[in-house]
Amino acid sequence: MENLDGSQYCDECGAILGGNIFSKQSESVRPPETPDFQSQMSEQPVFHPANITSVGVSPLYEEFPAAVMPLVNEESPKNKGINATLVIERGESIGTEFSLSAKESFIGRWDADNGIFPDVDLDAHDPEAKVSRKHARIIHEKGRYSVEDLGSTNGTFVNRGRRLIPGNAHSLNDGDEIIVGKTFLRFYTNE
Repeated sequence: MENLDGSQYCDECGAILGGNIFSKQSESVRPPETPDFQSQMSEQPVFHPANITSVGVSPLYEEFPAAVMPLVNEESPKNKGINATLVIERGESIGTEFSLSAKESFIGRWDADNGIFPDVDLDAHDPEAKVSRKHARIIHEKGRYSVEDLGSTNGTFVNRGRRLIPGNAHSLNDGDEIIVGKTFLRFYTNE
């Protein structure tokens, strides 16, 4: 493929043709070099981390403080990030971990056709499809955890007790066993 005469870039690969294009740049592309244009540009505040110094603050901060300062999460460092973990304890995927960091974490099987994308996706770890698409959810509220069955076909069990009644939250403690379908999970909290 041949490039057109006067091309600055290769049509195939994008490489600069004929040396430094900036030395050949036409005057019509360059910004006007009038004193008015230069003074207008120097008056515009430009945010850059280097504009904030230990001696002073960028003029932009005085006008738009939220634009300069990072958002600060008021939660303690202990509550940031991963709050709990579910670990598979039985089957082909022993040791697979799922991190829980949201107030609600849904357990189920991935189903793109129906728009179901659970936080704890057991689709690859449930060959017999005993876990419902929307099986259960773990709730983190006021420093406490609970699990709730969402009307699953094969049920949710905690510490091999009775099947959970759908819609009723059951309190969770560090080290509790949760069984969803035929998948055995161990719940660990980082709090």
